[in-house]
Order: sequence, then structure tokens, then C-alpha cells
Amino acid sequence: MKNQKGFSLIELLIVVVIIGIIAAIAIPNLLAARRSANEGSAASSLRTLHGAEATYQATSGNGNFTATGAAGLTALGTANLIDSVLSQGTKSGYQFTYESFPFAVGVNPASFAAMAEPQQVSGIVKTGTRAFGIATDGVLIVSVTGDVTGSLSLQGTAAGGAFVSGTNATVMGNQ
Repeated sequence: MKNQKGFSLIELLIVVVIIGIIAAIAIPNLLAARRSANEGSAASSLRTLHGAEATYQATSGNGNFTATGAAGLTALGTANLIDSVLSQGTKSGYQFTYESFPFAVGVNPASFAAMAEPQQVSGIVKTGTRAFGIATDGVLIVSVTGDVTGSLSLQGTAAGGAFVSGTNATVMGNQ
């Protein structure tokens, strides 16, 4: 009788099939965990923006918040109130937009609103399933159902101030 060492082809195929089954079970859970982490990062980043804006208004803004759009985020980054990644307008698979209205004597106090939407909303590379927003009052708004793209919007007027709205929006934690 020959002394054979090693594995047979059948044994190797069984191992490959078992590894494939384990991967098929684990990968969707890992992708869901990544989306959940992205959403947590987006919500936390909006809270960071709110605190940074309050600090900016009280210290170097002379009662006003930073300028609308990317310039406002850049100003917060330059003042070292937010990290350099968030100041670029994207972080953890989310795109951040920002709008502010300056203080007008006898008309309104200064106000701002910020929003975070997933950069990829479909397929295996989906970065999130919810959109988030926050305004001057500090209440975090979340879009809980429907198409995430365009589900929230930044609105406001110089007289009425900035706010976040949407048809599928609710206060975070009240879903």
C-alpha cells in the first residue's frame, strides 16, 4: 500500500463550499454594519457642526454663523472647530450641505441649517439609508422612509430663518 499524504479533491471542494456558505451569511451583515456606522457618523458630524457653529457665532462670527455652502464648512475647518475631512463636505459616505442667514437688526436673529445625505443610495456600495438634518435649535431631524435622495431639504428666508424640512422627516429618536 502506498503512503499518500494530502487532501483529496472532494475534501478540498467541501472546505471551499463551507467557506462560501459562511461568506454568504457574513457579508450582508458586514455591509449593514458599515451603513449603520456611516449613519452614526453622519448624525454625530451634524451635532459637531451645530456645536462648532455656536462656538463660531460666539467667538469670531460677531453674532453671525459662517457663510452658506462649502465656504462655511471651510471656515469652520480653518478655525479648527471641525476636522479637515468634514470641512471638505463629505465624510463616511455622506455629503454635507449647509445654509445660513445672517443677523438682521429688527428682522431676525442669525440662523443656520445643515444636512447630510448618503453619497450612494443603492446597490452593494450603498453608504446609508437615511438622511439627517439639524438647524439652529439643535434638534436632529431624520428621514425614515421613502427615497432618501431629496427627502430632506434646507429651507428658510432672511426674515424667518433657516430650517430642515421633508415629507418623511421626524425628530431623531421619535421613529
